[in-house]
Amino acid sequence: MHTKSLVRSHDATELFLRRDLTDNARAVFVLVHGLGEHCERYDYVTEQLNAFGYNVYRFDHRGHGRSGGARGYLADFNEFIDDTHLMVRLAQAENPTLPVFMLGHSMGGFITAAYGVKYPDVLRGQVLTGPCITLLPAFAPLRDEDIEPLDFMPNALSDVICRDRGVVEDYQTDHLVLMDFTKQMMKEVFVNGTDWLCANIAHYRYPCLIMHGEADQIVPVSNSHYLHDNGSSPDKTLKVWPELFHEILNEREEKDQVLAEIRTWADARI
Repeated sequence: MHTKSLVRSHDATELFLRRDLTDNARAVFVLVHGLGEHCERYDYVTEQLNAFGYNVYRFDHRGHGRSGGARGYLADFNEFIDDTHLMVRLAQAENPTLPVFMLGHSMGGFITAAYGVKYPDVLRGQVLTGPCITLLPAFAPLRDEDIEPLDFMPNALSDVICRDRGVVEDYQTDHLVLMDFTKQMMKEVFVNGTDWLCANIAHYRYPCLIMHGEADQIVPVSNSHYLHDNGSSPDKTLKVWPELFHEILNEREEKDQVLAEIRTWADARI
């Protein structure tokens, strides 16, 4: 069973939320999508998580997909983190007896890790795939650039998101995928946000499963190593998938293995 609704954030921005529920659920996953995309790119992931016995709450970030807010704009990176907390609290209220996990990909991995620092002791654990944790070289010039907040930069990610050309083509033709982003959002997340996260990474203590494609050309695998090596969680697992690109959850041959890894890890912590 699934439902769709709009949830008002702290500033009345309406966030698109989809609940995908299964009978006799044993846990809940809150999915946190990446830069420029939207939550319904995770249909297959959600179907499998439901089959594993997990309810899934997934939503579009402000300025993304079917959510409100100026397209590709963000005033403060904390808004992404706090919007995510709103969804976690909603999932907990609607599933009061179930443990809640978080799964974040790429920029969603940044949000997930930052959530772990800002909101400890809320979740049962976190799964991060291809997480952006440190300043990426492509965005380093933004640190010293006197940006115009509403200047845009193009989305140049599509050709290297995945080895599966069908996934790439679907991404390129998906009208809900952002084809450009404001420099304001990019600087807020990928400079100010990663600076803050790295300065506070020692406060990250959640049980975590961190996974990365070894051939990721968007977020270097060193980001996952950094989180694993510098976070303070006593329960942390790092798995690097040889040859895989950025979207390890979409690889044609390996995605079921990746999802099985998530199931095994989460089941052991329910």
